[in-house]
Amino acid sequence: MTNTPAGIPDSSPASTDTDPAAGGYTSLAEPRSENRLVLESGVWHQISPKYVRVQFISTGSFLLIVVAAMLVLTLLMHQTWAWIPGGILTVILVWTLAILPRQARSIGYQLRDDDLVFRRGILWQRFVAVPYGRMQLVDITHGPLDRGFGIAQLKFVTAAATTGVVIPGLEQQTAETLRDHLIEVAESRRTGL
Repeated sequence: MTNTPAGIPDSSPASTDTDPAAGGYTSLAEPRSENRLVLESGVWHQISPKYVRVQFISTGSFLLIVVAAMLVLTLLMHQTWAWIPGGILTVILVWTLAILPRQARSIGYQLRDDDLVFRRGILWQRFVAVPYGRMQLVDITHGPLDRGFGIAQLKFVTAAATTGVVIPGLEQQTAETLRDHLIEVAESRRTGL
């Protein structure tokens, strides 16, 4: 039993995605280890595949800048030391781009009766349960690339500042619907209705 507001696509644990024909994922990615944190049963929602495109563009642009700076420093200015930090940054950025699609498929959230559960990560898994009554602020943010692709980030702030949760890559309409639903549920929980 979940608190799913209208406008948020439903899914099952076996197929926890938006419609694959609409460019969605086919399942929520999990680690293969038997010692992993197991997903609970219920409806898991995933982020938009557009998030991967936005991250490819921003990380790829930074990679191009690093490579261009490295080439200018080494070829034009004869600063051979630039190969070391440039090479390290290039390897890190290429690795980030390589794991990005699987990393994005591992991000999901579940609306339960008393809280919202957020999960992310394959190697370093993170599960966070945010009680509705503890939410103080639900914030939507999106940069220029996010707006261009129609996605946003939803951030929850609770009384404990260290437990803030950010769900990246939500469709703009889904983020707005989820924000309104969470504020409504949080208000009713705080007032005891």
